Amino acid sequence: MKMTFYGQFVAGEDQESIRPLIRHNRAFGVGSILDYGVEEDLSPEEAERKEMESCTSAVEREGSGTSKREKQYQAHPAFGDRRDGVISARTYFYANEAKCDSHMETFLACIEAAGQASEDGFSAIKLTALGRPQFLLQFSDVLTKWRRFFHQMAAEQGKADVAAVDTKLEVAALQESVAKMGIASRTEIKNWFTAETLGVSGTVDLLDWSSLIDSRTELSKHLVVPNMQTGQLEPLLSRFTTEEEQQMTRMLQRMDVLAKRATEMGVRLMVDAEQTYFQPAISRLTLAMQRKFNVGKPLIFNTYQCYLKDAYDNITLDVELARREGWCFGAKLVRGAYMAQERSRAAEIGYEDPIHPTYEATNAMYHRCLNYILEELKHNTRAKVMVASHNEDTVHFTLRRMEELGLYPADRQVYFGQLLGMCDQISFPLGQAGFPVYKYVPYGPVMEVLPYLSRRAMENSGVMKGARRERQLLWQELKRRVRTGSLFHRPA
Repeated sequence: MKMTFYGQFVAGEDQESIRPLIRHNRAFGVGSILDYGVEEDLSPEEAERKEMESCTSAVEREGSGTSKREKQYQAHPAFGDRRDGVISARTYFYANEAKCDSHMETFLACIEAAGQASEDGFSAIKLTALGRPQFLLQFSDVLTKWRRFFHQMAAEQGKADVAAVDTKLEVAALQESVAKMGIASRTEIKNWFTAETLGVSGTVDLLDWSSLIDSRTELSKHLVVPNMQTGQLEPLLSRFTTEEEQQMTRMLQRMDVLAKRATEMGVRLMVDAEQTYFQPAISRLTLAMQRKFNVGKPLIFNTYQCYLKDAYDNITLDVELARREGWCFGAKLVRGAYMAQERSRAAEIGYEDPIHPTYEATNAMYHRCLNYILEELKHNTRAKVMVASHNEDTVHFTLRRMEELGLYPADRQVYFGQLLGMCDQISFPLGQAGFPVYKYVPYGPVMEVLPYLSRRAMENSGVMKGARRERQLLWQELKRRVRTGSLFHRPA
């Protein structure tokens, strides 16, 4: 294994054994994003059982109440094994709080290893490793319903086709609509939208609206939304048991511990994106970390999946939030790792497919989002982005737009990222040309990274395609040197 797949895709067994590879890559201008690649080797049945247990609330388990969550945000046995159809992303299943603490310790070790390996390292974390996923499901459901309610009000005010970041509702009309629904009295509603909380513009935008959920006030009892099927008003926030409240609190505490350690070590922390039924909560919690820790420079990076139809709305809103609140925006752009699973889940359960219909549409969205962020970087030197892509056209697009916008490699605002063992024909030329480029570097004992490696083996056709491409480039370079007589001379 060490001479084949393991040696190709994994840096070593522990923090000590990976140092030679990190030093070797660094010599060619390529940094590292460390990731401990160990996964539990569960059977599909075990994975399904753990997922169903950890994604169901105590009320639902006892049968004393049906789930008020929408179908997308409920656990379904057919998709209990979240590894199914997923090749490039690691998966965690909740066992207990002690296991979450163990995952946190592993992430802390990665952060420390990244800090010791270089002055500008990254480390990656997954929030499903840090707590009970039931909380992420319920919070995602809340955020999605609240956002949809805003767009419903926007449609009533004739603003259905306005971009999310530009949509502004007239507060007076909004108060009237909410009062007619019987959500709260007119007096109570006026207290939601005071000059102190929303300014004096007379309008409320989606960021203002979303901030209402953060209010730990009497407002929480009014957070109800219409059920589209029944037409009845339902509480937006589900009640948690004392144990569930404690589990939620511990998850937030683990995130805080990791962010503080990353700050101390000078390591940037990348929060990986996950399935769409978890992602609204993951993004919201990451924004809370960014608000706290991205003060002088971006230490926490959120991940945006550009195969999602709402990717552009999510990015433009978050950039605007960073501007408004004065913290540093940090993003990693990916296409997405869960496409097959997301599509089949949406079709099977019966909700709108959240993924773009074609690869070309995903590419167009990636470039649209990237271009928006690059434009922001031109005017905001504290913002940063990682272009995490194996697509040569995307890399060329980025380099061209950087040149046009006057964004230079030495500014270290634009990073590039690829997986270890893949696309070296992209990574190393970028590194040697002075661009900040990083390899996503998994490490761990051979037997314990086998689940990760088995998925990498499934990508073998992509690896061989990259190898053929690299061989083609090397052959072109060899012929060029023979033609120019520089075969035995180091290039200038």
